[in-house]
Amino acid sequence: MGKTFQYRETLEDTALSEMFATIYRHKVPGLIEISRDDAVKRIYINEGNVIHASSTDRSDRLGAHLYRLGKLTRQQLVETMKAREQSGKRHGQLLIEDKLLSPGELYDAIRTQMEAIVWSVFSWQRGEVTFRIGDFCEPIMIRIHLPMRQMIIRGIKQVSDTKALVARLGRKKTVFQPSYSTEDLIEIGLDSKDYQLLCLVDGKRSLIDICSKGPYSISENARLLYAFNILKLITKVETHSAPSGSVMIRM
Repeated sequence: MGKTFQYRETLEDTALSEMFATIYRHKVPGLIEISRDDAVKRIYINEGNVIHASSTDRSDRLGAHLYRLGKLTRQQLVETMKAREQSGKRHGQLLIEDKLLSPGELYDAIRTQMEAIVWSVFSWQRGEVTFRIGDFCEPIMIRIHLPMRQMIIRGIKQVSDTKALVARLGRKKTVFQPSYSTEDLIEIGLDSKDYQLLCLVDGKRSLIDICSKGPYSISENARLLYAFNILKLITKVETHSAPSGSVMIRM
């Protein structure tokens, strides 16, 4: 059996969102494992989609997720978790058998649970990340396809530390031009405000001008432009004039 390719880096040295974008462009199947302290989060990828996500963090468990959503009461959570330990059955199976959730409701809950696990790692500023190429799976793994580009945009929107992202965009006078197709925007599912910001990118306006005029705060606009850039929806316009000054983001 051939040796499995493995990429290992720290979150201090790598931009996780750019790693996701590269994996999407090359449609590489594999497993991303992000660890910090005692928590390990695993993201399974195939054909440009997140197909599964798991976490050792107790707060990421399905029961805790359903409780936060108001889908389970505290008593229902305690009772079904106790039944899970006694029976050895999966929690989702017990929720269906006890008619606490329909199969469709469980599917939706697992989907939002997976999304929350993926989005949470975008805010991690330290830890280790490993990517292994291959078709990996967990026992009785439920596959729910989450479009990678949608996950990247939603994840970046939730990042609180904007400065590190903006530093990778350029300077105040950096100019971007559109490089997307209508099909891209439909597949990504841009909402009206996101599209409004994208439309400001015309190959003439500067980065600071777009951040100032966009529909969100300057900081939020900058984060979203960074997402557009790594997804190749916009590209830098090369100029011969020397730009001056870094973009200042008020936090």
